[in-house]
Amino acid sequence: MTLKQFEKQKYLTIETFRKNGEGVKTPVWFVEDGETLLVWTEAGSGKAKRIRSDGTVRVAPSTGSGQPVGEWLPAHAQADASPETVKHVEKMMKKKYGVMFNIFGFLGRPRGGDKYTAIKIQV
Repeated sequence: MTLKQFEKQKYLTIETFRKNGEGVKTPVWFVEDGETLLVWTEAGSGKAKRIRSDGTVRVAPSTGSGQPVGEWLPAHAQADASPETVKHVEKMMKKKYGVMFNIFGFLGRPRGGDKYTAIKIQV
């Protein structure tokens, strides 16, 4: 499968799955790192919890509201909270999204969003 459809996209929608099999679709910012898609999120977020439970996901490039603009692809995701990985993803996100990423990070802190994890997605 190719990541070509994710080039020059700002958002992807990731569909994670609850224990009962119900899918939950969430639009997120992402970066490409070789053949891996990376997402930076709060460690306690629902998507991070679902991925730690079951790494089976689907992804599609999308609008900010989650409307797919490309093909859904099956993928495997893994949460990685190691400081090195989180720092690497944070640096890449700042480069891609600039000041908006800093604002987003600042707004997340009042909700207790001071611990982050990286989501690595292999398509």
